[in-house]
Amino acid sequence: MKNIELLAPAGTWSCLQTAIENGADAVYFGIKHMNMRDNAGNFEINELPGIMRYLHGHMAKGYLTLNTIYHNHEMQKLAQIVSAAKDAGVDAIICWDMAVFRLAREAGIPVHISTQASVSNYQAFAFYAELGASRIILARECALEDIAHICRLAKSDGVDCDVETFVHGAMCVSESGRCFLSAETFGKSANRGQCIQPCRRLYRITDVEDEDNAYIIGHNYVLSPKDLCSIEILPDLIAAGIRSFKIEGRIRPPEYVKTAVSCYRRALDAIDAGEYTPLLGARLKEELAKTYNRGFSEGFYHGLDAEWCSRGPAATEAKAYCGEVVNYYTNIQVAEFAIRADGLSVGDTILIYGKKTPAHYHVIEEIQVHHRSVPSVRKGENCGIKLPFPVRPGDKLFRITVAE
Repeated sequence: MKNIELLAPAGTWSCLQTAIENGADAVYFGIKHMNMRDNAGNFEINELPGIMRYLHGHMAKGYLTLNTIYHNHEMQKLAQIVSAAKDAGVDAIICWDMAVFRLAREAGIPVHISTQASVSNYQAFAFYAELGASRIILARECALEDIAHICRLAKSDGVDCDVETFVHGAMCVSESGRCFLSAETFGKSANRGQCIQPCRRLYRITDVEDEDNAYIIGHNYVLSPKDLCSIEILPDLIAAGIRSFKIEGRIRPPEYVKTAVSCYRRALDAIDAGEYTPLLGARLKEELAKTYNRGFSEGFYHGLDAEWCSRGPAATEAKAYCGEVVNYYTNIQVAEFAIRADGLSVGDTILIYGKKTPAHYHVIEEIQVHHRSVPSVRKGENCGIKLPFPVRPGDKLFRITVAE
Protein backbone atom coordinates (compact mmCIF):
# COMPACT_ATOMS: atom_id res chain seq x y z
CA MET A 1 0.00 0.00 0.00
CA LYS A 2 2.99 2.33 0.37
CA ASN A 3 3.18 2.47 -3.43
CA ILE A 4 -0.52 3.19 -3.91
CA GLU A 5 -1.31 6.74 -5.05
CA LEU A 6 -4.58 8.67 -4.83
CA LEU A 7 -4.59 11.18 -7.68
CA ALA A 8 -7.06 14.09 -7.69
CA PRO A 9 -8.23 16.70 -10.23
CA ALA A 10 -7.19 20.32 -9.80
CA GLY A 11 -8.99 22.62 -12.21
CA THR A 12 -8.55 25.63 -9.89
CA TRP A 13 -6.49 26.69 -6.88
CA SER A 14 -9.46 25.95 -4.63
CA CYS A 15 -9.76 22.40 -5.96
CA LEU A 16 -6.00 21.88 -5.73
CA GLN A 17 -5.91 22.90 -2.06
CA THR A 18 -9.10 20.99 -1.31
CA ALA A 19 -7.59 17.82 -2.78
CA ILE A 20 -4.43 18.04 -0.67
CA GLU A 21 -6.30 18.92 2.53
CA ASN A 22 -8.47 15.84 2.10
CA GLY A 23 -5.73 13.30 1.52
CA ALA A 24 -4.68 13.25 -2.14
CA ASP A 25 -1.13 12.05 -2.75
CA ALA A 26 -0.92 13.93 -6.04
CA VAL A 27 -2.94 16.21 -8.31
CA TYR A 28 -3.09 16.73 -12.06
CA PHE A 29 -3.67 20.15 -13.60
CA GLY A 30 -3.43 22.01 -16.90
CA ILE A 31 -2.21 25.24 -18.48
CA LYS A 32 -4.89 27.44 -20.02
CA HIS A 33 -5.87 26.43 -23.59
CA MET A 34 -3.31 23.61 -23.71
CA ASN A 35 -5.05 20.56 -22.24
CA MET A 36 -8.09 18.29 -22.49
CA ARG A 37 -10.16 20.40 -20.07
CA ASP A 38 -10.15 23.81 -21.69
CA ASN A 39 -13.38 24.66 -19.84
CA ALA A 40 -11.72 24.21 -16.43
CA GLY A 41 -10.27 27.21 -14.62
CA ASN A 42 -6.71 26.00 -15.36
CA PHE A 43 -3.49 27.89 -14.62
CA GLU A 44 -1.05 30.32 -16.16
CA ILE A 45 2.53 29.29 -16.92
CA ASN A 46 3.86 31.72 -14.32
CA GLU A 47 1.83 29.95 -11.61
CA LEU A 48 3.79 26.70 -11.99
CA PRO A 49 6.48 27.54 -9.38
CA GLY A 50 3.84 28.44 -6.78
CA ILE A 51 1.84 25.29 -7.50
CA MET A 52 4.84 23.02 -7.10
CA ARG A 53 6.07 24.82 -3.96
CA TYR A 54 2.66 24.30 -2.37
CA LEU A 55 2.46 20.63 -3.40
CA HIS A 56 6.01 19.71 -2.42
CA GLY A 57 5.58 21.62 0.82
CA HIS A 58 2.69 19.26 1.59
CA MET A 59 4.65 16.16 0.49
CA ALA A 60 2.42 15.77 -2.60
CA LYS A 61 3.21 15.48 -6.31
CA GLY A 62 1.98 17.50 -9.27
CA TYR A 63 1.43 16.22 -12.81
CA LEU A 64 1.01 18.64 -15.71
CA THR A 65 -1.51 17.64 -18.37
CA LEU A 66 -0.34 18.35 -21.91
CA ASN A 67 -2.75 15.68 -23.07
CA THR A 68 -4.49 17.04 -26.14
CA ILE A 69 -3.28 17.14 -29.76
CA TYR A 70 -1.07 20.01 -30.89
CA HIS A 71 -0.44 21.74 -34.22
CA ASN A 72 2.73 23.08 -35.81
CA HIS A 73 2.10 26.67 -34.71
CA GLU A 74 1.95 25.54 -31.05
CA MET A 75 5.37 23.91 -30.87
CA GLN A 76 7.12 27.02 -29.57
CA LYS A 77 4.59 27.46 -26.78
CA LEU A 78 4.83 23.76 -25.91
CA ALA A 79 8.59 24.05 -25.58
CA GLN A 80 8.13 27.10 -23.35
CA ILE A 81 5.68 25.22 -21.10
CA VAL A 82 7.89 22.14 -20.81
CA SER A 83 10.90 24.30 -19.95
CA ALA A 84 8.86 26.13 -17.28
CA ALA A 85 7.63 22.78 -15.93
CA LYS A 86 11.21 21.58 -15.63
CA ASP A 87 12.27 24.73 -13.78
CA ALA A 88 9.25 24.51 -11.44
CA GLY A 89 9.91 20.88 -10.53
CA VAL A 90 6.80 19.33 -12.08
CA ASP A 91 6.87 15.62 -11.19
CA ALA A 92 5.57 14.31 -14.53
CA ILE A 93 3.87 15.33 -17.76
CA ILE A 94 0.73 13.52 -18.91
CA CYS A 95 0.64 13.33 -22.70
CA TRP A 96 0.04 11.19 -25.78
CA ASP A 97 1.25 13.51 -28.54
CA MET A 98 4.76 12.35 -29.43
CA ALA A 99 5.94 15.95 -29.78
CA VAL A 100 5.19 16.48 -26.09
CA PHE A 101 6.70 13.09 -25.26
CA ARG A 102 9.97 14.05 -26.95
CA LEU A 103 10.13 17.49 -25.31
CA ALA A 104 9.49 16.00 -21.86
CA ARG A 105 12.09 13.28 -22.32
CA GLU A 106 14.68 15.80 -23.52
CA ALA A 107 13.96 17.91 -20.43
CA GLY A 108 14.32 14.90 -18.16
CA ILE A 109 10.70 15.05 -16.94
CA PRO A 110 8.97 11.68 -16.38
CA VAL A 111 6.20 10.91 -18.88
CA HIS A 112 2.79 9.44 -18.09
CA ILE A 113 0.94 8.23 -21.19
CA SER A 114 -2.59 9.66 -21.27
CA THR A 115 -5.70 7.52 -21.42
CA GLN A 116 -6.27 9.27 -24.78
CA ALA A 117 -3.72 6.83 -26.22
CA SER A 118 -6.23 4.00 -25.57
CA VAL A 119 -3.62 1.55 -24.27
CA SER A 120 -5.65 -1.62 -23.73
CA ASN A 121 -3.19 -4.49 -24.32
CA TYR A 122 0.23 -5.53 -23.10
CA GLN A 123 1.97 -5.04 -26.46
CA ALA A 124 1.02 -1.35 -26.52
CA PHE A 125 1.90 -1.02 -22.83
CA ALA A 126 5.37 -2.51 -23.37
CA PHE A 127 5.93 -0.32 -26.45
CA TYR A 128 5.37 2.93 -24.54
CA ALA A 129 7.39 1.65 -21.58
CA GLU A 130 10.29 0.87 -23.93
CA LEU A 131 10.10 4.43 -25.26
CA GLY A 132 10.64 5.65 -21.71
CA ALA A 133 7.17 6.17 -20.19
CA SER A 134 7.23 5.68 -16.41
CA ARG A 135 3.46 5.28 -16.14
CA ILE A 136 0.59 4.44 -18.47
CA ILE A 137 -3.01 5.47 -17.85
CA LEU A 138 -4.94 2.60 -19.36
CA ALA A 139 -7.99 3.00 -21.60
CA ARG A 140 -11.21 3.28 -19.65
CA GLU A 141 -12.59 0.45 -21.77
CA CYS A 142 -10.29 -2.11 -20.09
CA ALA A 143 -11.92 -4.81 -18.00
CA LEU A 144 -10.36 -5.73 -14.68
CA GLU A 145 -9.08 -9.05 -16.07
CA ASP A 146 -7.37 -7.17 -18.92
CA ILE A 147 -5.64 -4.87 -16.45
CA ALA A 148 -4.52 -7.78 -14.26
CA HIS A 149 -3.13 -9.53 -17.38
CA ILE A 150 -1.11 -6.44 -18.35
CA CYS A 151 0.23 -6.07 -14.81
CA ARG A 152 1.23 -9.74 -14.58
CA LEU A 153 3.12 -9.68 -17.88
CA ALA A 154 4.83 -6.40 -17.00
CA LYS A 155 6.03 -7.88 -13.71
CA SER A 156 7.22 -11.14 -15.27
CA ASP A 157 9.09 -9.24 -18.01
CA GLY A 158 10.63 -6.81 -15.55
CA VAL A 159 8.98 -3.79 -17.20
CA ASP A 160 9.43 -0.83 -14.85
CA CYS A 161 6.25 1.11 -15.62
CA ASP A 162 3.29 1.83 -13.32
CA VAL A 163 -0.37 1.36 -14.16
CA GLU A 164 -2.88 4.13 -13.52
CA THR A 165 -6.64 3.95 -14.04
CA PHE A 166 -9.66 6.13 -13.41
CA VAL A 167 -11.70 5.08 -10.40
CA HIS A 168 -14.32 7.82 -10.19
CA GLY A 169 -16.02 10.50 -12.25
CA ALA A 170 -17.52 11.20 -15.65
CA MET A 171 -17.49 8.60 -18.41
CA CYS A 172 -17.59 9.44 -22.12
CA VAL A 173 -19.84 7.66 -24.62
CA SER A 174 -17.03 7.57 -27.20
CA GLU A 175 -13.86 5.48 -27.26
CA SER A 176 -11.49 7.03 -24.70
CA GLY A 177 -13.09 10.41 -25.24
CA ARG A 178 -12.23 10.74 -28.94
CA CYS A 179 -15.56 12.23 -29.99
CA PHE A 180 -16.59 14.49 -32.86
CA LEU A 181 -20.16 15.30 -31.77
CA SER A 182 -19.24 18.60 -30.09
CA ALA A 183 -17.09 19.68 -33.05
CA GLU A 184 -19.79 18.76 -35.58
CA THR A 185 -22.60 20.43 -33.62
CA PHE A 186 -20.94 23.49 -32.10
CA GLY A 187 -17.52 23.78 -33.72
CA LYS A 188 -15.85 22.97 -30.38
CA SER A 189 -13.48 20.02 -30.57
CA ALA A 190 -13.48 17.49 -27.74
CA ASN A 191 -10.06 16.40 -28.96
CA ARG A 192 -8.79 19.89 -28.21
CA GLY A 193 -10.34 20.01 -24.74
CA GLN A 194 -13.30 22.18 -25.76
CA CYS A 195 -16.19 19.69 -25.50
CA ILE A 196 -19.63 21.31 -25.06
CA GLN A 197 -21.03 17.90 -24.01
CA PRO A 198 -24.08 17.65 -26.29
CA CYS A 199 -24.17 13.98 -25.23
CA ARG A 200 -25.44 15.06 -21.80
CA ARG A 201 -28.72 16.41 -23.21
CA LEU A 202 -32.15 14.85 -23.69
CA TYR A 203 -33.07 14.16 -27.33
CA ARG A 204 -36.31 14.11 -29.28
CA ILE A 205 -37.08 11.58 -32.03
CA THR A 206 -39.06 13.15 -34.87
CA ASP A 207 -41.01 11.33 -37.58
CA VAL A 208 -39.51 12.61 -40.87
CA GLU A 209 -42.86 12.09 -42.64
CA ASP A 210 -44.82 13.91 -39.95
CA GLU A 211 -42.76 16.45 -38.02
CA ASP A 212 -45.61 16.98 -35.54
CA ASN A 213 -45.11 13.39 -34.45
CA ALA A 214 -42.15 13.58 -32.01
CA TYR A 215 -41.08 11.83 -28.84
CA ILE A 216 -38.69 12.58 -25.98
CA ILE A 217 -36.51 9.49 -25.50
CA GLY A 218 -37.80 8.10 -22.21
CA HIS A 219 -36.14 9.09 -18.96
CA ASN A 220 -32.66 8.21 -20.18
CA TYR A 221 -29.99 10.50 -21.58
CA VAL A 222 -29.19 8.00 -24.32
CA LEU A 223 -25.70 9.33 -25.13
CA SER A 224 -24.68 10.07 -21.54
CA PRO A 225 -23.20 7.27 -19.41
CA LYS A 226 -23.45 7.16 -15.65
CA ASP A 227 -20.42 8.24 -13.65
CA LEU A 228 -17.78 5.70 -12.77
CA CYS A 229 -17.69 4.74 -9.09
CA SER A 230 -15.20 2.09 -7.94
CA ILE A 231 -15.38 2.59 -4.18
CA GLU A 232 -16.93 -0.86 -3.65
CA ILE A 233 -14.34 -2.74 -5.74
CA LEU A 234 -11.13 -0.97 -4.69
CA PRO A 235 -9.64 -4.15 -3.14
CA ASP A 236 -10.04 -5.88 -6.54
CA LEU A 237 -8.31 -2.99 -8.32
CA ILE A 238 -5.37 -3.10 -5.93
CA ALA A 239 -5.11 -6.88 -6.33
CA ALA A 240 -5.02 -6.44 -10.12
CA GLY A 241 -1.82 -4.40 -9.82
CA ILE A 242 -3.05 -0.82 -10.31
CA ARG A 243 -0.79 1.66 -8.53
CA SER A 244 -2.42 5.05 -9.13
CA PHE A 245 -6.13 5.65 -8.59
CA LYS A 246 -7.35 8.67 -10.52
CA ILE A 247 -10.45 10.74 -9.80
CA GLU A 248 -11.89 12.56 -12.83
CA GLY A 249 -13.33 16.06 -12.46
CA ARG A 250 -11.26 19.11 -13.39
CA ILE A 251 -14.40 21.03 -14.36
CA ARG A 252 -16.34 20.01 -11.26
CA PRO A 253 -16.64 22.20 -8.13
CA PRO A 254 -14.49 22.08 -4.98
CA GLU A 255 -17.09 20.25 -2.88
CA TYR A 256 -17.02 17.38 -5.39
CA VAL A 257 -13.24 17.17 -5.02
CA LYS A 258 -13.53 17.28 -1.23
CA THR A 259 -16.08 14.48 -1.07
CA ALA A 260 -14.47 12.24 -3.68
CA VAL A 261 -10.94 12.54 -2.31
CA SER A 262 -11.96 12.10 1.32
CA CYS A 263 -14.09 9.02 0.55
CA TYR A 264 -11.41 7.27 -1.51
CA ARG A 265 -8.77 8.21 1.08
CA ARG A 266 -10.87 6.59 3.82
CA ALA A 267 -11.36 3.48 1.69
CA LEU A 268 -7.67 3.10 0.83
CA ASP A 269 -6.63 3.68 4.45
CA ALA A 270 -9.17 1.07 5.59
CA ILE A 271 -7.79 -1.44 3.08
CA ASP A 272 -4.27 -0.74 4.30
CA ALA A 273 -5.36 -1.32 7.91
CA GLY A 274 -7.28 -4.48 7.03
CA GLU A 275 -10.53 -2.80 8.06
CA TYR A 276 -12.30 -2.36 4.73
CA THR A 277 -15.72 -4.04 4.56
CA PRO A 278 -18.54 -4.10 1.99
CA LEU A 279 -20.60 -2.08 4.47
CA LEU A 280 -17.97 0.67 4.56
CA GLY A 281 -17.86 0.68 0.75
CA ALA A 282 -21.65 1.06 0.59
CA ARG A 283 -21.63 3.90 3.11
CA LEU A 284 -18.90 5.73 1.24
CA LYS A 285 -20.85 5.32 -2.00
CA GLU A 286 -23.82 7.02 -0.32
CA GLU A 287 -21.52 9.85 0.72
CA LEU A 288 -20.18 10.17 -2.84
CA ALA A 289 -23.75 10.43 -4.15
CA LYS A 290 -24.29 13.69 -2.25
CA THR A 291 -22.25 15.78 -4.69
CA TYR A 292 -22.71 16.13 -8.44
CA ASN A 293 -23.06 12.84 -10.29
CA ARG A 294 -25.11 11.27 -13.09
CA GLY A 295 -25.79 8.05 -11.24
CA PHE A 296 -23.12 5.41 -10.68
CA SER A 297 -21.80 2.33 -12.42
CA GLU A 298 -18.55 0.34 -12.28
CA GLY A 299 -17.76 1.26 -15.86
CA PHE A 300 -16.00 -1.47 -17.81
CA TYR A 301 -14.25 -3.14 -14.88
CA HIS A 302 -16.65 -6.11 -14.80
CA GLY A 303 -17.99 -5.71 -18.31
CA LEU A 304 -20.23 -2.87 -19.42
CA ASP A 305 -23.19 -2.45 -17.08
CA ALA A 306 -26.50 -3.03 -18.87
CA GLU A 307 -27.82 -0.01 -16.96
CA TRP A 308 -24.96 2.27 -18.04
CA CYS A 309 -27.25 5.01 -19.38
CA SER A 310 -27.66 8.06 -17.15
CA ARG A 311 -31.00 9.57 -16.17
CA GLY A 312 -29.45 12.97 -15.62
CA PRO A 313 -28.05 14.67 -12.51
CA ALA A 314 -28.47 12.41 -9.47
CA ALA A 315 -26.83 14.20 -6.51
CA THR A 316 -28.73 13.67 -3.25
CA GLU A 317 -27.75 17.11 -1.98
CA ALA A 318 -27.94 20.57 -3.53
CA LYS A 319 -26.36 23.91 -2.70
CA ALA A 320 -28.12 27.27 -2.64
CA TYR A 321 -26.09 30.46 -2.93
CA CYS A 322 -26.49 32.68 0.13
CA GLY A 323 -23.78 35.34 0.00
CA GLU A 324 -20.10 35.94 0.52
CA VAL A 325 -17.45 36.62 3.13
CA VAL A 326 -16.91 40.27 4.01
CA ASN A 327 -14.19 39.73 6.61
CA TYR A 328 -12.60 37.07 8.79
CA TYR A 329 -11.45 37.85 12.31
CA THR A 330 -8.61 35.46 13.01
CA ASN A 331 -8.33 36.07 16.75
CA ILE A 332 -11.92 35.06 17.46
CA GLN A 333 -12.39 32.75 14.41
CA VAL A 334 -15.50 34.58 13.25
CA ALA A 335 -16.46 35.33 9.64
CA GLU A 336 -18.68 38.23 8.67
CA PHE A 337 -21.03 37.40 5.81
CA ALA A 338 -23.16 39.57 3.53
CA ILE A 339 -26.36 37.65 2.83
CA ARG A 340 -27.29 38.36 -0.81
CA ALA A 341 -29.75 35.58 -1.64
CA ASP A 342 -31.08 32.67 0.43
CA GLY A 343 -31.25 33.18 4.19
CA LEU A 344 -29.65 31.02 6.89
CA SER A 345 -30.76 29.52 10.19
CA VAL A 346 -29.00 27.98 13.16
CA GLY A 347 -28.53 24.26 12.44
CA ASP A 348 -28.07 24.71 8.69
CA THR A 349 -25.14 23.02 6.99
CA ILE A 350 -23.12 25.51 4.98
CA LEU A 351 -20.39 25.22 2.35
CA ILE A 352 -17.70 27.86 1.81
CA TYR A 353 -14.97 28.13 -0.80
CA GLY A 354 -13.23 30.76 -2.88
CA LYS A 355 -10.63 31.30 -5.58
CA LYS A 356 -7.81 30.29 -3.24
CA THR A 357 -9.81 28.86 -0.35
CA PRO A 358 -10.47 25.10 -0.19
CA ALA A 359 -13.98 23.77 0.29
CA HIS A 360 -15.22 23.43 3.87
CA TYR A 361 -18.54 22.29 5.32
CA HIS A 362 -19.82 23.54 8.68
CA VAL A 363 -23.00 23.23 10.75
CA ILE A 364 -24.05 26.64 12.09
CA GLU A 365 -24.16 26.68 15.88
CA GLU A 366 -24.80 30.39 16.33
CA ILE A 367 -25.59 33.45 14.21
CA GLN A 368 -24.95 36.96 15.44
CA VAL A 369 -26.26 40.27 14.10
CA HIS A 370 -24.85 43.40 15.76
CA HIS A 371 -23.27 41.14 18.42
CA ARG A 372 -26.62 39.63 19.39
CA SER A 373 -27.57 35.98 18.81
CA VAL A 374 -30.42 35.45 16.35
CA PRO A 375 -32.11 32.25 15.10
CA SER A 376 -31.86 33.21 11.43
CA VAL A 377 -30.73 35.86 8.97
CA ARG A 378 -32.29 37.10 5.74
CA LYS A 379 -31.25 38.60 2.41
CA GLY A 380 -29.80 42.08 2.83
CA GLU A 381 -28.39 41.48 6.32
CA ASN A 382 -24.81 41.00 7.50
CA CYS A 383 -24.07 38.41 10.15
CA GLY A 384 -21.26 36.77 12.06
CA ILE A 385 -20.69 33.00 12.21
CA LYS A 386 -17.91 31.27 14.13
CA LEU A 387 -15.85 28.95 11.92
CA PRO A 388 -13.11 26.46 12.82
CA PHE A 389 -11.22 27.27 9.58
CA PRO A 390 -10.01 30.52 7.97
CA VAL A 391 -11.80 32.10 5.01
CA ARG A 392 -11.12 35.13 2.80
CA PRO A 393 -13.16 38.17 1.76
CA GLY A 394 -15.06 37.31 -1.41
CA ASP A 395 -15.35 33.58 -0.64
CA LYS A 396 -18.77 32.19 -1.55
CA LEU A 397 -21.29 30.93 1.01
CA PHE A 398 -23.85 28.21 0.22
CA ARG A 399 -26.54 26.44 2.19
CA ILE A 400 -26.76 22.66 1.71
CA THR A 401 -30.21 21.21 1.11
CA VAL A 402 -31.74 17.87 0.16
CA ALA A 403 -31.93 17.63 -3.64
CA GLU A 404 -35.42 17.64 -5.08
